[in-house]
Amino acid sequence: MKKIGLILLLLFLACSLIFAQEAKAEPFKIAFVYIGPPGDLGWTYMHDVGRKQMMDVYGDRVDVGFIESVEEGPDSARIMRQYAMQGYDAIFATSFGYMDYMHEVAMDFPDVYFEHCSGYKTADNMATYFGRIYQPRYLSGLIAGKMTKSNIIGYVAAFPIPEVVRGINAFTLGVQEVNPDAKVHVVWTNTWYDPVKEREAAIALLDQGADILAQHQDTTEPPKAAQERGKHSIGYDADMRQFVGDSVLVSPVWNWGTYYIDTVGKMLDGTWETHQFWGGLTEDAVKLSDFSPLVPQDIRDLVADKKAKIESGEWDVFNGPIYNQKGEVVVPKGQVMSDNDKLNMSFFVKGVVGRVQ
Repeated sequence: MKKIGLILLLLFLACSLIFAQEAKAEPFKIAFVYIGPPGDLGWTYMHDVGRKQMMDVYGDRVDVGFIESVEEGPDSARIMRQYAMQGYDAIFATSFGYMDYMHEVAMDFPDVYFEHCSGYKTADNMATYFGRIYQPRYLSGLIAGKMTKSNIIGYVAAFPIPEVVRGINAFTLGVQEVNPDAKVHVVWTNTWYDPVKEREAAIALLDQGADILAQHQDTTEPPKAAQERGKHSIGYDADMRQFVGDSVLVSPVWNWGTYYIDTVGKMLDGTWETHQFWGGLTEDAVKLSDFSPLVPQDIRDLVADKKAKIESGEWDVFNGPIYNQKGEVVVPKGQVMSDNDKLNMSFFVKGVVGRVQ
């Protein structure tokens, strides 16, 4: 009897060990919903870089999938709902237009983590995240303002929403600070990713005399068009100089890996709580890429000085005085624009040529 009991005990322990190993091996399932293809070399490309960096950290503890080129409409809700029904533990949606659809799905799946990029709606199981890309945009504006010769700087812009308006204004504040005679001319494409339309907009700006192009687009077409005309550009999303060449003077870039690694870590250890993250240079959420060799040292030094002031917290881009296109004071000297006003920005600053449609 003792022998049989020992055998049963050993079998029980073996089974327990097997079950424990299986439970331990069960990966945490994460899905990413992308607005464009990772091959856009811009917005989605950088989200995908961040996803891979997160996977490198957590290895087989996570099972990560993604779907690309999902329109910002009802079909995105169907896709997110399908992921939740398939047992995914967390879903990241990477564009503003997914917000309402994600919030709707999150209400039906309280045990799933939902993370929405650039929105403002939250729930107990839904958080938002974004970066203060306006900070490196301002720094890039200093470079453009210093290096333009025609004093006409083109800006190929996506949609007239606060996110894009804020970026145009930050860039223009940098331009105007060092060169009050320079103007930033805006052309709207009403696209995030359309290489043909974005190239056409870039060419139109070059035809108007722009000798530097900036952009809020997810393709490399504007800097390519500038290079073909012998002009300079400011990239966006990723370091576009690596794809286009030294005519790209610098790029404000996203660093999503920092956020994805931290957030998934909290999900895995059970410390995740709903939040609204809006990190900047200090949090390493956004960066300025390396400079092109064409950027002179004195301009590099100026940018480094301004960057240090932002990172120290003693100054930020939307500190007064700030004037609108009519020359009216919108932020008096000595005052700082609130985050709420930044997030809902719907006017252009002095120095912008164009309208918020």
